Amino acid sequence: MNPKIRFNLFFFLAAMLGIIVLQQVLQGFASETSIPYSQFQNLLKDGKIAEVVVTPDRLLGRLNAPLPDGTREFTTVRVEGDLAAELSAAGVKYSRTVQSKFFSTLASWIFPTLLFFGVWFVVMRYMASKGGLGGQFMSIGKSKAKVYVEKDSKITFNDVAGVDEAKDELIEVVNFLKEPKKYSRLGGKMPKGVLLVGPPGTGKTLLAKAVAGEAHVPFFFISGSDFVEMFVGVGAARVRDLFEQARKRAPAIIFIDELDAVGRARGLGMSMGGHDEKEQTLNQLLTELDGFDSSSGLVLLGATNRPEILDPALLRAGRFDRQILVDRPDKLGRDAILRVHTRDLTLEPGLALEQVAALTPGFTGADLANLCNEAALGATRRAAEHIALVDFTMGIERIVAGLERKNRLLNEDERRIVAHHEMGHALVAASLPGMDPVHKISIIPRGISALGYTLQRPTEDRFLMRREELEDKMTVLLAGRAAEQIVFQHLSTGASDDISKVSAIARSMVTRYGMDDDLGSVAYEAEPHRFLGPMEQPVQRRYSERTAREIDEAIQRLVGAAQERALTLLRDNEAVLREGAQRLLERETLDEGDLRPLFDRLRSRGDEKSIAAG
Repeated sequence: MNPKIRFNLFFFLAAMLGIIVLQQVLQGFASETSIPYSQFQNLLKDGKIAEVVVTPDRLLGRLNAPLPDGTREFTTVRVEGDLAAELSAAGVKYSRTVQSKFFSTLASWIFPTLLFFGVWFVVMRYMASKGGLGGQFMSIGKSKAKVYVEKDSKITFNDVAGVDEAKDELIEVVNFLKEPKKYSRLGGKMPKGVLLVGPPGTGKTLLAKAVAGEAHVPFFFISGSDFVEMFVGVGAARVRDLFEQARKRAPAIIFIDELDAVGRARGLGMSMGGHDEKEQTLNQLLTELDGFDSSSGLVLLGATNRPEILDPALLRAGRFDRQILVDRPDKLGRDAILRVHTRDLTLEPGLALEQVAALTPGFTGADLANLCNEAALGATRRAAEHIALVDFTMGIERIVAGLERKNRLLNEDERRIVAHHEMGHALVAASLPGMDPVHKISIIPRGISALGYTLQRPTEDRFLMRREELEDKMTVLLAGRAAEQIVFQHLSTGASDDISKVSAIARSMVTRYGMDDDLGSVAYEAEPHRFLGPMEQPVQRRYSERTAREIDEAIQRLVGAAQERALTLLRDNEAVLREGAQRLLERETLDEGDLRPLFDRLRSRGDEKSIAAG
C-alpha cells in the first residue's frame, strides 16, 4: 500500500476514535449520578433530599449532604404519578421543567468534529507547503519555481570558464540590474529576455546560477516541464503565478531551464482537436512577456539545446531580445575549465593541463568535469599520491571508448584479426601528412561493441577541413579493413562502424560540400542541425532519379579510391604491419613510445621511395 494512503487511513481512524471518546466524556460531564427509585424513596423518607426537579420522564435532585460515595446530585426514573403529595408531606421543595437534550447532544458531536477538521486543515496546510500528502493537488496552480537570493547561490562568474563571450553578455545584464540609471541615461532599455542556446553540457544552467550569485536580486529557477500537468489550464496558471511573484519582488530574474518543453512551436506534433495544455501555457507565457515593462527590473533567462523547435513568436524581438550561443569550448577554453575543476584536486607537480586540453577536442564542460573525477578515481585505484597525466589519459579512454571488458575473451583467431585491424589504422594514420598523431592502440574490448581501438591525439582544434583532409580521414578509417584483406585474404564484420563513418563522410562531400566535379557545387541535402543532430523524419529528396544515381556513383568512387589508397600504403609496409600486430598481440596495448620505432621505419621507407622516384 502507498505510504501516503496508509498514513491518511490511520489519521482518519484515529480522529474518529477521538471524536467518539470525546463525545462520551462530554456526556459524562453533563450527566448526574443515576440511582434506583427505591433508594430515592428511602432518601425522601429520611429527609435527605433538599430539592427535586421534575421532568416528563426523570427526576433530578440535590441532597442535603453528600452520600458516602460523594454523590451530591442524582437522577432517577419517574415511575408513579402521585408524587407531589409525598413531596409536600415530606417538606421537600420541588418544581417541574421540560428539559431538551438536543443542544447538549448536538454540542457533544459538533465540538469534536470541528476539532477534527481543524487539526486536519492544519496538517494539510503544512504538508502542502512541503509538497506532499495532497500538497501537489492543493497547490496545483502555484508556481514551482525555486527562489534563490544572494546567500543561497554559492556560484559566481569566477566558477565559469571557457565561455567568455556568453559570460560577458550576462555580466552586462547583471550590471544593468545593479545600476539601471547608468545604462538608461542615453535612453537604452534592458533586454526583456535572454536565451542561452547550445549543446547539452556546455554550461547554460551553470551560467544562470552564476547570474543568481552575482546579481544580488531574487532569482526564480524553474524547469519548462514544471509547467505542464495532466490538468488543462494548470500550466497557464503557473505562468501567471510565477510572473506575479517575480513582479512583487522586482528587480528579479526568472530562469526557465529546458525552455523547449513549454515553448515548442504551436502545431508541431499536435493531435486532432485543436489546443492542448502546452499551447495554452505557451500563449500565457507570450502574454506575460508582453505585459511587463523592462524598466521594472524583471529579466527572463531561458536555456535550450533545441532552438529549432521553439515557436517563432517566442523568439521575436521584444520577447527574447538576445540569443547567446554557449558552444563547445576550444583548446584555451578547455584549459580554463580544467583549471576550475582541478582546484580541489591534488595534481602531480609539473602536470601541464594544456596537454589534457589537447587530448579532449569536442569535450563540453560537463565532460571535462566528469574527466577530472575519473582521473581522481583512477589515481585512487592505483594508490598514487598525486593525479598524473596517465590518469587523465585513462579517464579519456573510459569516456570515449567505454570501460574495459577484460571478461570478454576473444579466441586466438579473433585477437589476430583485431590486432592487424587496429595496426592498419595506426600505420596509415602515421603515413599520411597532417593526420592526428596516434596516441595509443589497444585490443582490449571496450564498451558495448568495440573489440579494440586506436586513439589519435589532435594537435590543434580544427574548424575547416579541405577535400584532401577528408580523403585522408576516409583512408585511415578503411585501413583496418584493408589490413584484414592483405593479411587474411577475407573480410570480417569488425569494420562495420568504420564503413558507416566513411559512407557518411563521402555522402556529405558529394551532397553538402559540393566536392564532386561532375555534380558541381550544388547542395542536394540540407545540413542537419548542429545542436539537435539527426532527426527522426524522412529525408526530402529534391533531385531526380538520375541525379540520385550519379550521387551514388560519386560516393562509390570516393570510397573505392580511399580503399585502394589504404591497400597500397599497407602493401608497401606489410612487414611493419605484421611486426606491429605481433607486438600488439603480445602486449595488448601500445603507447606512443612503443609505436615510435615502427613509425620511424615508415618514414625511412617513404624517404627511400621518394629518393628512388627522384
